[in-house]
Amino acid sequence: MTESPDGRAPTPRRKSRPHAQTAVRRNEILEAAVEVFGRKGYSNSTLAEIAQQVNMTHAGILHHFGSKHQLLLDVLQFRDDTDVQNLPGQRVPDGIEFFRHLVTTALSNAHRAGLVQTFVVLSAESVTEGHPARDYFVSRYQTLRAEALQAFEMICAERGVVPPAQASLAAAAILAVMDGLQVQWLLDPTNVDLVAANEFAIDAILASVLEPRASILERA
Repeated sequence: MTESPDGRAPTPRRKSRPHAQTAVRRNEILEAAVEVFGRKGYSNSTLAEIAQQVNMTHAGILHHFGSKHQLLLDVLQFRDDTDVQNLPGQRVPDGIEFFRHLVTTALSNAHRAGLVQTFVVLSAESVTEGHPARDYFVSRYQTLRAEALQAFEMICAERGVVPPAQASLAAAAILAVMDGLQVQWLLDPTNVDLVAANEFAIDAILASVLEPRASILERA
């Protein structure tokens, strides 16, 4: 209790607002779900296991998220928000900064193996029939390919280069390289340099768009 400045009856100290406490609790659940989904996959995980991680009941998880399906979608959104939380306007940059951001993301990922593992497991599971995250990953890759292609086109315009027809292939290839390297790194982190390998591949693909040449693999 604290006394008011004008001498009126003491007033109780303000407690944390309920919605602030709810936000903290939701984040605790999301972090627990990241760990459980990453370790066991979506299909083999239960809300009871996640609840146990945060000393809650199954009903408590449902109170915050409504269903296991919704929790999964919120975990994926949580992962996306983490990627851009320190960017200006919390959005992915354009042009050459887009590709620098990809390298920076690889550097961040090298320090958050749990989140990376969750993404790798869920993205692989999403190709299976009826998986609740399938639409999310389809949309995510469509968006990222479009952003990469736009970045290629912006850089080409700045340098007076006509974007080659293969620019859309390059956009898909960069994403494939990044995701594939994550799998290799999770399996063998000692022998796979996640950051250096990503930077090498992104630089090589970017160069192939800005300075197109005949394929070395073409048969004579």
